[in-house]
Amino acid sequence: MFGDNDRTAPTALKAIQARTAALGFDMPSEANTGALLSLLAASKPGGRLLELGTGTGLATAWLLGGMDVSARLISVDVDPVVQGVARDLLRDDRVRFVLGDGLDYVRSQQASSFDMIFADAWPGKYEGLDETLALLKRGGLYVIDDMSPQPNWPEGHQANVEDLVSRLEARADLIVTRLAWASGLVLAAVR
Repeated sequence: MFGDNDRTAPTALKAIQARTAALGFDMPSEANTGALLSLLAASKPGGRLLELGTGTGLATAWLLGGMDVSARLISVDVDPVVQGVARDLLRDDRVRFVLGDGLDYVRSQQASSFDMIFADAWPGKYEGLDETLALLKRGGLYVIDDMSPQPNWPEGHQANVEDLVSRLEARADLIVTRLAWASGLVLAAVR
């Protein structure tokens, strides 16, 4: 059945979902977003991946599920409580968790140093977009979710989304596609 990703779901997913619900964390990544992230991570063997916004680690688990043994993931979040769930349940040498501001982290990195970025937080998406995109190598992928209207959006947020997508589509160095998948995704590849 299409849209059923149970057979490819990461082992830790159910434990992360339970802890996420117990915390009352209402911004987790959807399973269909995760399944696509897993596929995209698999397309970057030996790649260096960046996740801006660990949350409780749902998307992190999917990314790890697609990565090969030589790929590495850095996952950044400012909230120690939610990131603590991921730290506890995703003990994997391929991931390094960074507790800190995503934009500060982006600004501390060298240009063209990542093969894929999943920007699931305000930094890297609505703040510091150009700086974040500069971190991608040629052929690198930029992935964002929550591009379709969401019930937890603040009033007026649709304008932020439209501006962001317009900025991405205006860049000559990117191939951009919108996907009506999960919470609404936008993918971009660096030419």
